[in-house]
Amino acid sequence: MHRARSLVNTVTGPNGQAFAGWLLNQSVQPAVTCAPRIYYNSPAAAEPFLNGSSSTYVEDMYNAWLADPSSVHASWDSFFRNSAQGQGYQPPPSLGGPGKNEVALTSLLPTLRGGIAGVSTLDDKIIEDHLAVQAIIRSYQARGHLVAKVDPLGIMYQDRSTTITERQGSPPDEVIRQHKLNDTDMERVFKLPSTTFIGGKDSSLPLKEILKRLELSYCRHIGVEFMFINSLEQCNWIRKKLESPGAGQLTNDQKRLILARLTRAAGFEGFLSRKYTSEKRFGLEGCEILIPAMKQVIDKSTELGVESIIMGLAHRGRLNCLANVCRKPLVQIFSQFAGLEAADEGSGDVKYHLGTYIERLNRVTNKNIRLAVCANPSHLECVSSVVQGKTRAEQFYRGDGEGKKVISVSYSYRMDRILGLQNIV
Repeated sequence: MHRARSLVNTVTGPNGQAFAGWLLNQSVQPAVTCAPRIYYNSPAAAEPFLNGSSSTYVEDMYNAWLADPSSVHASWDSFFRNSAQGQGYQPPPSLGGPGKNEVALTSLLPTLRGGIAGVSTLDDKIIEDHLAVQAIIRSYQARGHLVAKVDPLGIMYQDRSTTITERQGSPPDEVIRQHKLNDTDMERVFKLPSTTFIGGKDSSLPLKEILKRLELSYCRHIGVEFMFINSLEQCNWIRKKLESPGAGQLTNDQKRLILARLTRAAGFEGFLSRKYTSEKRFGLEGCEILIPAMKQVIDKSTELGVESIIMGLAHRGRLNCLANVCRKPLVQIFSQFAGLEAADEGSGDVKYHLGTYIERLNRVTNKNIRLAVCANPSHLECVSSVVQGKTRAEQFYRGDGEGKKVISVSYSYRMDRILGLQNIV
C-alpha cells in the first residue's frame, strides 16, 4: 500500500499538477462500476416467472408457439393453450417422481382419457374414493379397539376364523362412521398410503382385502389404542408390529416354549390352592399368561444387551412371578405360609410385600441377567415411583445414559377379579 501511494504521488497530471489531486477534481463517470448488493425478502423460488427480466424470453417463446406449437416444450405449449382458453396459468408437469406421501395422479387412472399428450383428466370420484380409503385405514387405527373382541371366555365372540365384515356384510359403523364405499367397490384396487403396513411388499390392494387385514390387526382379540401418541416414530413402530403380514405368528418351538411356561404357572397356582386352602392368597387364576409374557420380555431384553431388570409387582400373581420368573427358592416362599400365632399381628399378607434380588443364567440366550423385585408398600401404586428411581440410580452409577443396560418393568393394580382385565394393558 505504501509503494502504491508513493507511485501515485510521483506521477504528475496536466500543467504539473499532482496526479491524485487532478484525478479527484475530475467529474467524469468511472468506466467500471459495481452493482449494489440486493437483499430479497423472499426466496427466488417464490418469485413469479413473469417478471421484467423474462418478458423478452416469454415473448420469443410465444411467437415461436404461434408459428409452430411443436417447436416449443410441452410445458410452454400447455401454458399458452390454457391462457388462450382463459383458464390461466397451470404449473408444468414435474420431471421428478412423487415425493413422500405423494401419489402420481396418472397412477390412479386405469387409462388416460382425452386431453393433450402428458395431461389427463382425473375424475373427481376417483380422488374421493382414494381419500375415503385412507380415512378408513386411519379409522381402524384410531377406533379399531372399540369393537375388539377381548372376551376371554369367548361367550360373545366364539368364531375365530371370520372377520366382522364377513359376518355382518359391512364394516362396523363404530369404526368407519361416515367413511363408506359401495359394495361394488370391494373388488377395486386402491393405492395404500405410507401410514400403513398391511400391504407388506404390495403397494396396492383390493378394498375387500384391505378391510380384512385391518380387522385382523385391530378388531380381533387384542385391542390397541395408540393414535394419541405424538411421536410419529413410535406410532409407525406399533403399526409395523401389528399390521405387517404374518405379525403375531409363532413357530412350533415358540408355541411349545409358551405352553411349558404356562403349564408351570398354572401348576404353581394349583398347588397353592390345594396346599394352603385356608391361607390368605392373591392367586393368578385367569391371567397365567402374565408369566410367559414377562419371561419373553426378559429373553428379548437380554438378547438386546440388557444386564439388569428392576421390577415392581402387585399382590396378585407376585408369588408366581417370584417362583417362575425370578426363580426364588421355593423353600423360602413356602416357609412364609406358616400360620399366625395368637400373639402375632398383621393379616398374613407380608409375603406379598417382600421383594428379592437374584442373578441367574437365561437359558434362552445363555446370558447372565440380574433381576430385582422391589418391596411393595401398602399402597401399590407407590411402587412404580420406587422402581423408576432405583432404575435411574443404577443407570447413573453404571454410566448407562441411554438406558440400554438397565431397564424397569412395573405393573400394579388393586382389584378383586383379574378376569375382567385380561388382555387389557
